[in-house]
Amino acid sequence: MTMQPGRQERHAARLAAVQAIYQMELTGGDADTVTREFLEHRFADLEIAGKGPDGQFFGDLVRGVPHHQTEIDRAIAGDLSEGWKLQRIDSILRAILRAGTYELIARKDVPAKVVIDEYVGISHDFLADQDAAFVNALLDRVAHRKRALEFGEHPPDDEIHF
Repeated sequence: MTMQPGRQERHAARLAAVQAIYQMELTGGDADTVTREFLEHRFADLEIAGKGPDGQFFGDLVRGVPHHQTEIDRAIAGDLSEGWKLQRIDSILRAILRAGTYELIARKDVPAKVVIDEYVGISHDFLADQDAAFVNALLDRVAHRKRALEFGEHPPDDEIHF
C-alpha cells in the first residue's frame, strides 16, 4: 500500500501516540512530559519508510486524549457489551480506542473512515485479529454517532459537538 505524502508522518504519529497514551496510563505521567520524552528520545525509532512522525499531530493526540477523557470514555463505554467495563479492556487496546475516539470527536479535518482504518491497522501491530475486528466495530459505532453526517445520517439529539 503506497501512502500519500503526509500520511506516513501521520501514521507514525498515531502509532507513537498510542504508545505514549499507553505509557501515560501505566506510569501516571502527564501529557506534556510524555510528549516531550517522545519528541526528544523516541521519534528516531518510529520512522516509517524513512519518514518520522508528524510532531504537531502527535502532540495534539497525546494532549487531546486526557483533555477530552470523560467524553472519550463515555463514548467507548456506551458501545461496550452489557456487563463490560472500559477498565476490563487490555490497556493497549484502551489506548488505541481512546486515540481513535479522540480523533472522531475532535479532529473533524480527518475523515472518519481514515480514522477507523488507521487504528484498525495499528491494532494489528499490537493485538490479535479478533481485537482488530473489535476496534473496527467499536470505532465504526462511535463514528456513526459522532460523525453521522459523513455517513449520510442524522446525528443523535444527545450528541455534543465540538
